[in-house]
Amino acid sequence: MSREVVLASGNAGKLREFEEILNPLGYTVVFQKDVVGPLEVEETGDTFEENALLKAQAVFDRCGKMVISDDSGVVVDALGGAPGVHTARYAGPEADNEKNIDKLLYELRDVPEDKRTARFVSVVCCILPDGSHFFARGECEGRIGFERRGQGGFGYDPVFLVGDKSYAEMSDEEKNAISHRGKASRLFVKLLKEREKQHADQ
Repeated sequence: MSREVVLASGNAGKLREFEEILNPLGYTVVFQKDVVGPLEVEETGDTFEENALLKAQAVFDRCGKMVISDDSGVVVDALGGAPGVHTARYAGPEADNEKNIDKLLYELRDVPEDKRTARFVSVVCCILPDGSHFFARGECEGRIGFERRGQGGFGYDPVFLVGDKSYAEMSDEEKNAISHRGKASRLFVKLLKEREKQHADQ
């Protein structure tokens, strides 16, 4: 029998990604809006972990079911860690991906290639039906390019380079093997299986 997991997001791309890793484990992933209705959560945390938990907890408090959420972003060394937790709203609350990338490239306009180091971070938060929670964090080291490259991916993918390729130039398989989200997802599955085993042994 399939078990239901509520995704604290309305992002169809994230739903697909979590379905790929959770369906084989016997879980069905559903959007929060289909369980608790529309819900806007203010992301006031200072870390990816805090924001992921804020989103998951708000949904869990309304449904009491297993909830997963994630918070992710790009951390640029030359900008003191920015955009960081403000990655999605870097160019303002109404900004889209293109405006965010434009701002990032502008802020780094005078920064040479060897100083453009950055990492993508993804944190998955899972709240279990008993109210306990755990985190899975994944990181991918890279650098910010000088211009957009590639047609794939989303968000900052066209300007985040690992080796000689941007995320947007990689196939899904290439990206998933090295990406922050791929690493966080694999760790999340490992930790979830461990929790399930502990529960079964009790």
